[in-house]
Amino acid sequence: MRTQIPRLSLQLFALDAALTPVGLFLGMWLRSTLPFGKGGALPEEAVTLPWYVFLLAVVCWCGALVMNAAYDPQRVLRWYNESRVVATSATLGTILMAGGLYIGFREMSRLQFVYFYVINLGLLLGHRAFLRIYYRLRGKARPGWRSRVLIIGAGDLGRRLATVLLDHSRWGYDLVGYVDDDPEKQGERLEGGPVLGRLDDLESVIRAWKVEELWVALPARAHQRISEVVAAAEQQPVRIKIAPDYFSMALVRAKAEILGGIPLIGLREPVIEGADRVIKRAFDLVAGSASILVAGLPMAFIALLIRLDSRGPALFRQQRAGENGRVFDMLKFRTMVADAEQRQAQVLVTMENGQVIHKHKHDPRVTRVGRFLRRYSLDELPQLFNVLRGEMSLVGPRPEMPWLVDRYEPWQRKRFAVPQGITGWWQVNERSNKPMHLNTDDDLYYVYNYSLWLDLRILLMTPLAALRGRGAF
Repeated sequence: MRTQIPRLSLQLFALDAALTPVGLFLGMWLRSTLPFGKGGALPEEAVTLPWYVFLLAVVCWCGALVMNAAYDPQRVLRWYNESRVVATSATLGTILMAGGLYIGFREMSRLQFVYFYVINLGLLLGHRAFLRIYYRLRGKARPGWRSRVLIIGAGDLGRRLATVLLDHSRWGYDLVGYVDDDPEKQGERLEGGPVLGRLDDLESVIRAWKVEELWVALPARAHQRISEVVAAAEQQPVRIKIAPDYFSMALVRAKAEILGGIPLIGLREPVIEGADRVIKRAFDLVAGSASILVAGLPMAFIALLIRLDSRGPALFRQQRAGENGRVFDMLKFRTMVADAEQRQAQVLVTMENGQVIHKHKHDPRVTRVGRFLRRYSLDELPQLFNVLRGEMSLVGPRPEMPWLVDRYEPWQRKRFAVPQGITGWWQVNERSNKPMHLNTDDDLYYVYNYSLWLDLRILLMTPLAALRGRGAF
């Protein structure tokens, strides 16, 4: 059986180790060639570095990349996640290298050190970008060294596994096909591969197709059959992985743990936890407090306009479902007439598929000032206080009204796996051209791809989206 380490991980590590000395040499060359920094305290010969400095650079940078899981497929699946991990590792590697140089070699120029950092970071990000483009252009042409995978079970779970496998194929997976007992599927070509036979043909299929990994994707009701398949497969030189048929129940990220020798699968685990949650909360507190200080006077002026425009309070409290479905009172500037809640039934529209539309561009309950506030999302400003109270975050899926949550399908509830936010991926992508509960795909994109960098990107895109006012009503 082949090593468990993906070949692409080994390839990346080898390239990083080979390019780091190149980056250091280019930094050394630039320091002696460019006019910047000449005439300083260091003599020109100090620019030349001994061999052990090159070795130290490789050890520090590659060590930092390993420590930050830069070669873990799950951590660097998306390009922006990989870029963040590599940049963080580069900074850590540079700090470690600086410490080593302080102990053993203090003659290295600071400008040369800066050149090396910038050049090597560019080299490491550049060769990763090239590889991503290369594998994307190859499409279905798979290198011969890939791990050959046979999926046992061609049902819904098996086909979902095949889709995931093909998406992750650059990490060394090559789908051979399926085996399944359904006579109607024999010889058919499904997601990315053919059905090669029945489960009883497993041994001959493994030999004929040189299978290296078996992924068992049988339904939970086939417990006895799974046991028989695993027992038979253990006689073959293959690795065996089982995909439990529980992920339709899982909120977002099911996690496995071993307790007393018994595997437990968590079906409702937090997506943002540990250091990521601390950083997100700290950012919310700092940025939220600063935003309130900046927006304080405009918010007071808006409150005055609302009171002058129509009868009723300036602030409006409405129950919304937050993270994990917890209900809280969300604050907004009032943009409708005082009795808007009692007139809700007048504007509800039920679609043919049963989905309910509760927002309309020409809703008669919206006031004159309210229409302006909605167009530019100014009615959302009071939610900064919800952020400070920990009920919301600056970035995340929008909190939904509980009565609409009750109509959600199970898969839609996955959007509550993270703190709900003032702005989010849905708002900066076409905003509310469709009702919020019909944009769950955008919310799930954020849930599955959460990172601090994605939060910052959304925050930077929000002002432009608000100024456009497209779809906001």
